[in-house]
Amino acid sequence: MLDRHPALAIPDESYFIPTLAARHRGRLDASRFCDDVARISTLRDWGVRPADVGGRLRPGATAADGIAAIFEAYAAARGKARWGDKTPMYMSRLGLIDRLFPDALLLHVVRDGRDAARSFLEMPAGLVTESWAHPSDVQGFACQWRTEVRAARALGRRARGRYLELRYEELVAEPERAMRSVSAFAGLEFDPAMLAYPGTLDLAAKPHQARLAQPPTAGVRNWRTEMAAADVAAFEAIAGDTLAECGYETAGAGPPGAAARARLGWYEARMAAWNAAGTAVARSPLWTRRHPRLQKRGQPPGDGPRDE
Repeated sequence: MLDRHPALAIPDESYFIPTLAARHRGRLDASRFCDDVARISTLRDWGVRPADVGGRLRPGATAADGIAAIFEAYAAARGKARWGDKTPMYMSRLGLIDRLFPDALLLHVVRDGRDAARSFLEMPAGLVTESWAHPSDVQGFACQWRTEVRAARALGRRARGRYLELRYEELVAEPERAMRSVSAFAGLEFDPAMLAYPGTLDLAAKPHQARLAQPPTAGVRNWRTEMAAADVAAFEAIAGDTLAECGYETAGAGPPGAAARARLGWYEARMAAWNAAGTAVARSPLWTRRHPRLQKRGQPPGDGPRDE
C-alpha cells in the first residue's frame, strides 16, 4: 500500500542493514562500501548498482549515510522522493535501527498474536532465514511475538511523535481510513492508488503471498474457531499480558509465570546469540568469501559487474 504512493518507495525486504552497519563503522571508505553493494543479491534484484550509491556518498559519510544512499537510489529510479523499509527481521534489531536513523518515522502494525501464530507456523519452510530462536510451535511464536511487540512499544514511548501503532484488524476492516491516518502521520497526502494494488502484482515468485491479489479482507484467520484450546492457553500463558495491553481479548491471563519466564529468557538468549554471531561473521573475512561480487542479471558469466 505505502509503496503505491507516488512519493514513497518501499522495496521488498532488505535484510542487509545490520550487515552493512557491522562492516562499516566510523567514516565510510566509499570504495569498500560500494564493493559490498556489489556483493548483495538483494540490491542486484532491486536494480541498484554500486555506481548509483557511490555517487551519493559525501566525504565523512557514515554507515547510516551509505545505507540511506542505497534506498535513495532505489527511490530515485522510481521517481520518488522518500523511502522506507518493511523487513520483519529488524524487529529484533530495533535498537540498531533507531541508532542508525534517529529521525525515522516508525509504523508498527500489531496483529492479534494468536492469528499471527497460525499464519507464521503455516508458512512453507525455506521462505525466511531461520535463526537459532526460530519458532517451531505456538509457545515459541508467543515468545517472539511478545518480545518484539513489547520492544517496539518501548521504542515508541522513547520516540515521541515518530511512532504510530496500527492494529492489523483495523487496517483490513477499514483500509482507506487506516491509510489516511498513516499518510497524515508521514506528512503525505492520501492517494487512492495506495488501495488499488489488487490484480496488479506479479506474484509468480511469491505463492505464499497469494492474498495480495485480493483487497484487504477481514476475518481471513480466526483463532477463536481455528486454534485448539490448548494452543490458545499456551500462547496466553506467555503473551496474554501483552495481548491485553494491546486491546485484545484474553481469558484473563496475567504476567508470565515461572515456566513462561524461563522460556522467554531462553528465546531472548538465543536471539541475542544469533545477532551477535551475525555481527561477528559480517566483520570477518568470511563474509566476503561467502558473498562474491555478483553479475548483473543477463550478463555473460565471468564478466563480473561493470559499475562504471
